Amino acid sequence: MPGKKFYRNLTILVFLFVFLLLLLSIPAVNRRISWRWEIMRAYAWGVIHPVEPPPTPLPPPAVYVTRNAPVNSLSTPTRAALSQPPTPSATFAPLPHAFSLPSPAWERQDINNCGPAALTMYLRYWGWQGDQYAISSIIKPQRDDRNVNVEELVYYVRTHVGWLQVEYRVGGNLELMKRLIAAGFPVMIEESFYFDTPFYPNDDLWAAHYNLITGYDDGQGIFISQDSYHGADLKVPYTKVEEYWQPFNYVYLLLFPPEKQDQIKAILGADWDEQQNRLHALAIAQKQTEDNPQDAYAWFNLGTNQVYFEKYADAALAYDEARKIGLPQRMYRYQFGPFFAYFHSGRIDDLLALAEYALKRTPNSEEALMWRGWAYYRQGKIDLAVADFRAALEQNPNDQDAQYALNFVLNNP
Repeated sequence: MPGKKFYRNLTILVFLFVFLLLLLSIPAVNRRISWRWEIMRAYAWGVIHPVEPPPTPLPPPAVYVTRNAPVNSLSTPTRAALSQPPTPSATFAPLPHAFSLPSPAWERQDINNCGPAALTMYLRYWGWQGDQYAISSIIKPQRDDRNVNVEELVYYVRTHVGWLQVEYRVGGNLELMKRLIAAGFPVMIEESFYFDTPFYPNDDLWAAHYNLITGYDDGQGIFISQDSYHGADLKVPYTKVEEYWQPFNYVYLLLFPPEKQDQIKAILGADWDEQQNRLHALAIAQKQTEDNPQDAYAWFNLGTNQVYFEKYADAALAYDEARKIGLPQRMYRYQFGPFFAYFHSGRIDDLLALAEYALKRTPNSEEALMWRGWAYYRQGKIDLAVADFRAALEQNPNDQDAQYALNFVLNNP
């Protein structure tokens, strides 16, 4: 029979367990512990799976190289015209030297939640009353999902905040951002982020981040940002914004009431048309590769814009150049253009190598799981493909691309 000491110790353990559960039910405590747990888990994974340089591209087949146009295939006049900012459809008065919009209530992001947190602040600017968890419960139900695509943010607004219109474009620039802000429209961008401390041995510290820009000041040369990680009303130099913005093709997201659409269209000019916007972004990237052939992000953006036009073979060659120069360790956590390019151009070995590398850095990436599944499918490994598609859906049951992939493979073994 257990003695009194046993029951006393058991009572203490039960009490401590209940106390811990109550402590974790406090949101602030839960967030702090979760951050530390995430750091410890990522570090342990990095020790077990040491970081390696991203894989270099395999030589494309000779027939592949000769049958496709060079990467820089736009004519010089076309490239020169498109590389200029589009002519607006209205004549604007000179911009004020400084302008700030009212700051929405600041939202400190939960772990891996900068996208929903930044979108929350943007929605609050227009009077929305929710928080980041209302958004993340729909577009990233798994808390440790480390990436939210801009398309997922658009999806949330269109399906859950239908009284607002949402658009995103690429190839943005600082002048356009200032003009939008001066007209009353905050601008949300995706940009680089650098951790203060490594998450694993030999971490290059680079990641992605969403940021909301609500003001500018030419005298100081700064934008005012509402940063869900660093704080509210931060002053960020123009040069830093431009540098950090480039790796994401200068993408920007706009929210506005439908009655203000004509105003947005006038400000964007030709960029309102999505195809013209992509041509503009393509020309920007192309010119940057010519001005600096060692600019990996320029080559990457060139590939991404070529993927939009389904120029997959050319895009694969552009991504090859970016990979040869060198890209951050987490690049394939956030951007998936190379997966499209290599899949559709038949370079399955490159696709598989990139997907497996991405999964070493982000083992629960639904996107990398799905693309590895497609690589397995092309190799005839149907069981492995199905397993990866199902794993992707476990990470995000709302992932329509993974659901399509699973249905397709099951119906076309």
